[in-house]
Amino acid sequence: MSMFTSMNVSGSALTLQRLRMDVASSNIANADTTRAQLVNGEWQPYQRKMVVQQPHSFSNYLKQEEARLNQGVIAKGIVADQTPATLIYDPIHPDANEEGYVAKPNVEIAREMIDMTSATRSYEANVSALQASKNMLLKSLEIGR
Repeated sequence: MSMFTSMNVSGSALTLQRLRMDVASSNIANADTTRAQLVNGEWQPYQRKMVVQQPHSFSNYLKQEEARLNQGVIAKGIVADQTPATLIYDPIHPDANEEGYVAKPNVEIAREMIDMTSATRSYEANVSALQASKNMLLKSLEIGR
């Protein structure tokens, strides 16, 4: 195991948390977008996006080789939330259907703010872990003098 393993893990976690913050920001920015994509000649509202992380179970973790351990966490992908769009009655809206309902995105601002706060706190924790690893490496170099 390399002495830089903890730094590699913290670095990969920082990248993942940054991606989570970017996706939450995109969701908030598109919370009112009713024309996100054209499907079968009809505009569909924006669908909330979510980051899927690579799960690690304890037994799998023990079986992985050292090179795999050094990678830390990874984002498996970004998927669309399949929750149906919210129908809002607004007959004067240009995207209203025949009954006067508008399909709004399935984005909840409160949920996105919670996700963003969680990602921010995780990012800060990983910065602290990275700083601690750096300080330990510097102290170990001082011992050798």
